[in-house]
Amino acid sequence: MMIARPALALGLAATALGACAGGGARDALPPASYVAAKEQPGEEYVIGPLDQLNVFVWRNPELSAKVQVRPDGRITTPLVADMPAVGKTPAMLADDMKKALGEYVKDPIVQVIVENFSGTNSQQVRVVGATEKPASIPYRANMTLLDAMIAVGGLSQYAAGNKAKLVRYDRDTGKQQEYQLQIARLLKRGDSSANVRLAPGDVIIIPESMF
Repeated sequence: MMIARPALALGLAATALGACAGGGARDALPPASYVAAKEQPGEEYVIGPLDQLNVFVWRNPELSAKVQVRPDGRITTPLVADMPAVGKTPAMLADDMKKALGEYVKDPIVQVIVENFSGTNSQQVRVVGATEKPASIPYRANMTLLDAMIAVGGLSQYAAGNKAKLVRYDRDTGKQQEYQLQIARLLKRGDSSANVRLAPGDVIIIPESMF
C-alpha cells in the first residue's frame, strides 16, 4: 500500500501536467522589437460608430458627402437615409451605397474613404486599471505594448505593472485567452523582451499593488 501511493501521486501529477500542456491557458507572448523589422498591413478596416467618412460619387458632387457615423451605426447622405455602416468595410459600404443610388442614378461609381476613425471595439485596444488615463485606442498595424502604454501615459503610481494581464479573443476557438505581461519591467528597466505585439480587440488589465 505504501508503494502504491507514490506511484499514484506521480500518475496524478503527470495527468495534471498533460492537461496543462494540452488545453491550459497560455501565459506568455513572444517578444516584439521596439520597431517592426518589416511593416505589415493590418486587417481590413471595419467601420465603427463616430467614424468620419467621405462618400464620393463620381460625376455627382451633389450626391457626395462627408458624414459621421451616428451612434446607432447608420449614416445619411443625399437620397440615401439611414444606411447601416457599422461592421462594414469601406468597400462593402460603397457597394451598398451604389445599389441604393442606382435607383436614381445610372451605374453610379461610389467610393468610401475613412478620414477619421474610432473603430469598433473589436478593432480597439483597451487599457484599464492602474494607468494614468485608461482609454480605448484605435488599433494600428504592428502596434506593440509599448505603443499602448505611451498612449495612456504609462503606469500610475501604485500600479503592479508586472502583474498585468492581456485578454485576447481567439477567433479560431471562440474563447478568450489570458497572457501575463511585465509592463514595469518594460517601462522602468527598458527590457525589450517584455514588449509584445498587440492584436485588434486586446484588453490590457493593470491591477494596483497591495503595498
